[in-house]
Order: sequence, then structure tokens, then C-alpha cells
Amino acid sequence: MTTSRTLYLFCSAAPPVFDVARVIEEAQADGWDVCLGLTPAAARWLEESLDGLAVLTGHPVRFDYKRPGEPDVWPKADVILFAPATFNSINAWALGLTNAFVVGVVAEAIGKGIPTVTMPCVNAAYVQHPAFDRSVQTLREAGVNVLYGEGGFVPNQPGQGRPEGYPWRLALDAADVAKGLGGPGGTT
Repeated sequence: MTTSRTLYLFCSAAPPVFDVARVIEEAQADGWDVCLGLTPAAARWLEESLDGLAVLTGHPVRFDYKRPGEPDVWPKADVILFAPATFNSINAWALGLTNAFVVGVVAEAIGKGIPTVTMPCVNAAYVQHPAFDRSVQTLREAGVNVLYGEGGFVPNQPGQGRPEGYPWRLALDAADVAKGLGGPGGTT
């Protein structure tokens, strides 16, 4: 399939990441050229699958910054989808702490006006920490579509997560809408 739109799919180390191959295939069926980026922990979790995921996407899987002077190996993003996004990734992003490649890209995407969607994957104990709600609010104010709460991801109690119930389709549909909106602040 020839595609004309590129989706950066970024994932943190949360149990739904183990379903990423199926999600990539769904996104490709939706007409996306998918580039997969992972936090370092997610890359360790998927270490045995990285070569196969690169073949599936047709692009190297990235989890670290390139060196100065190295060419960019991915096409430019039309939309970025960061899911699952952990407590750590959401808070680091909102604070501008960009030691992880994927967090650096999404932080910069705000300034570049690249439509960005994120869906957390956190348990109900984590979201009691006051930093989390502030981080969600900060990202929303910056134009990021945060799929959290009613109509998005709703946290489970600690130890009661259901990775198979993670609403991936909701996230992919939001990426499609984001492309149609033309970026943060766009109109339908």
C-alpha cells in the first residue's frame, strides 16, 4: 500500500506495548506509514522483536537520539501518537525533561506544530500524585490531545490492569482526526 501520511508511534514500557505489532498493522491498514519509537525501557522489553518490528514498519526502530551529523532515517511526521505513555513519560514531557528520545521529539513537536495525541497507561495510585494532573493540564494547554479520563484511558487499580483492554483503536482514531485538524489549534 502506498501511503502519503506518516505516523510516529511512540511507546513507553507499559503492558499494552506488547501488542504494538498488531497496532502497527492496524495503522498501516488505515493508510499510515508508521515509524516506531520507544523509550529505552520499552526497547528492552521488546528487544527480541525489534528487528521484526523494523521489517514490519520498513523503518529502523528508534529509542535513542542520533549523533550530530547523522542523517534522519525517518520521513517527517504528519502526526505523533504517544501510547502507551507512562506516568514517567507524561511528567517528563510536561516538564520538558528530554533525556529519552521519544520525549524529546514530542516536546519539540509542540513548538513545530505537529499534531500530537497521547494516551496514558497509568494505575489509579499513580494518578493520585499531584504532578500527574498538572502534567496532563500542561500538555492539553500546549495543544496535545490527551486521551485521559471519560472518553479516553481510565486508570485501573494497581495490579488490576487489563492490557488487552487498552483502547488502542481510540488512539488510532484520534490520530486520524488530528491529521484532519491540521495540528494544535486547528479547526474541523
